[in-house]
Amino acid sequence: MINLRLPENKISYQVRAAIFKSYRTLGPGLLESAYQAVLLYELEKAGVNVQCEVPLPLIHDHIKLNVGYRIDLLVEEKVIIEVKSVEVLAPVHHKQVITYLKLSGLKLGILVNFNTDDIQNSIFRKVNGL
Repeated sequence: MINLRLPENKISYQVRAAIFKSYRTLGPGLLESAYQAVLLYELEKAGVNVQCEVPLPLIHDHIKLNVGYRIDLLVEEKVIIEVKSVEVLAPVHHKQVITYLKLSGLKLGILVNFNTDDIQNSIFRKVNGL
């Protein structure tokens, strides 16, 4: 059951806890799909409603276009998680989360890069200014 009254900040704490646990278990150097699967499992185990690979349509001129965008993880239908495992996050990775927030109308996104020696400094909150 989705808890629509659960605020985004509370959700983000649960997400961060699951990220830390996933990282401690796996460490750096794996593919994004491995981190996404383990993070999905940890969130489900914590009792959080989470969906994986959620289609994100593009609305243009009042027409819904399914162009293949997918949200890596959607938590409680409120928070987007974009999972990366790259040498260095590029500016486009940050812009991607902001754009996904705008397209979805959601307020909070979390970008995480698991390919790091310091996971604490590789988690970024992104807020949609609506």
